[in-house]
Amino acid sequence: MPLLNTSKMATQQTKRQELITELRTILGDGMVDVELDPKHFDTAIDLSVDRFRQRSSNSTEESYIYLKILQDTNEYTLPKEVIEVREIFRRSVAGSNNSIDLDPFELAYTNLYFLQGGRIGGLMTWDAFAQYQEVVRRLFGGYLNFKYITESNKLILMRRPRAEETVLLQVYMEKPVDTLITQRYSRPWIRDYALAQCKMMLGEARSKYSSLPGAQGSVTLNGDALKAEAQATMERLEREIDTYGTGEDPLTFVIG
Repeated sequence: MPLLNTSKMATQQTKRQELITELRTILGDGMVDVELDPKHFDTAIDLSVDRFRQRSSNSTEESYIYLKILQDTNEYTLPKEVIEVREIFRRSVAGSNNSIDLDPFELAYTNLYFLQGGRIGGLMTWDAFAQYQEVVRRLFGGYLNFKYITESNKLILMRRPRAEETVLLQVYMEKPVDTLITQRYSRPWIRDYALAQCKMMLGEARSKYSSLPGAQGSVTLNGDALKAEAQATMERLEREIDTYGTGEDPLTFVIG
């Protein structure tokens, strides 16, 4: 039976609960009665995280994972956090260790040997050796063609592997929720967006009745005002992402 990482779950729950406490305090809980239940706060945070992941590039991170390729198997299931596979790096060609073995220690020795001053060879010889490796990889299957299906997390290799080998995948993964709600750039955005969602829920509930009877007459509810304020906050937060205010990498020059 697999063991659960209870400490990580408790830490994530604590961070999430701290965010809910902040939302309650901002809404005036303790001074007035806030009609929202715990499930409403959880829903507001989930909606904020989903929106941030949809709009912001800061919700992903580059990572490298190892994958063991099996013989005659060209379809593999990756973790659900993986949203894009950029490249597959192979150590050798077709399971062999000849021609273009990419042992880092061998490359370090080659670099040290050819770059020594006063000896035969130099930068040109080292560059020719590197180009030789690249050409051999291109001609003899050093690069793997693949297709990654995000919806099912399926990695499909375009040709049948002839032998078992371990490859390195360059991937982009979703940042965990506990990272997003604690990061210095994403936390304020998620908190403000979740607060706007809470105000929208309160506004929907309070706008069902324009007023309620009270001891001194009717009491006017602020449902419409809450919804208008929430909508304005959401639009402002959307513009912050467009102007790279939440930690995104800005656009660079495009040539061509």
